Amino acid sequence: MKGMSLGILQGETGGAAQAWMVQVGFLALIFFIFWFLLIRPQRKRDRERREMLEALGKNDKVVTVGGIHGTIRWIKGDEVMLLVDESTNTKLRVSRSAIAQVVSETKEEGELSEPAEKE
Repeated sequence: MKGMSLGILQGETGGAAQAWMVQVGFLALIFFIFWFLLIRPQRKRDRERREMLEALGKNDKVVTVGGIHGTIRWIKGDEVMLLVDESTNTKLRVSRSAIAQVVSETKEEGELSEPAEKE
């Protein structure tokens, strides 16, 4: 009897150890899925934004996070002076982190893209 109970106990502990390893494996798998789907892309976006903010220069056309379009006149540390309206010489001083994007120079100012024709 003693031998049988020892064998049963050994079999149960082997199964428990195996189940524990499977649980750890699933947790590791979930961590790597979150890493590749959430954390890694966010770090990439953060790096691209940081590089964009560092590359800002005079006369770049930008859009702020509030939707204001302007042209950079000067940059001093964390402050950026935007020329918003040339006719009235309206300027805004904003934080560098308030710049959302640099507008591409491919289209002339005032030129709108034509809507696609419906067939």
